[in-house]
Amino acid sequence: MSITTFWLGFGLFYLGIVIGWDQFFSQPLESLGSFLEGAFAPLAFLWLVVGYFLQQKELAKNTAVIQQQHTEMQKSANNAALQATSIQASALHTQQQTFMRIYQMVRESMGGVLGMLFISSQGGQGAGLVDSDGIAELWVEQVRGDPEVFTRRFLFINAAGEQDMMELFYGTEIRTNHTQNFMRQYNRILEAAKACDPDLMIADAITASAHGLLYRIMIDYTELRQASDQNNPRL
Repeated sequence: MSITTFWLGFGLFYLGIVIGWDQFFSQPLESLGSFLEGAFAPLAFLWLVVGYFLQQKELAKNTAVIQQQHTEMQKSANNAALQATSIQASALHTQQQTFMRIYQMVRESMGGVLGMLFISSQGGQGAGLVDSDGIAELWVEQVRGDPEVFTRRFLFINAAGEQDMMELFYGTEIRTNHTQNFMRQYNRILEAAKACDPDLMIADAITASAHGLLYRIMIDYTELRQASDQNNPRL
């Protein structure tokens, strides 16, 4: 603005003092046009340059604002991702806690089923190897918080090899129902464990438990039973 004011003042001074206003206005139009064109051309070029730098400055400011907005958006996205991860972890933790409560109830239920299978196979109606007092003591242990007491007895029987496990699991219709009921409950709880634990740590723990070991034995004898039925179909 200072340069423009100086230039215009100098031009007016030049016209008024050196050329004279009367002589200036008496010039032909083409001469006036050429004079004005030459007089204002430097100002036009000056403001073109000034406008360019001003535009560059505004562009730089806008770029800085856009970069700042991008940074804030990136921070917001990161925070949203962290919140989503936290929510997911919290939901998974809640799901696992719910599963553990359900697993405890199912674990006790499976223990009860095995208790009935133990009575059917080892009690007076079965092999008669355990009297009513011994069975009553085992039930007391289960009620006191040991749902795998009967499971360990079956594991001991299998390890000793003194009884036919096929007869023990599938010797009667009642034993077959108890065996299949236990396997069905174990399968469902194992699938639920896999669904709530991506690392499968809970599922591995269930598999390594006494119930899990007995389930594996039942699977082996179930496969043997199915193979036997296929080889000797009933008419």
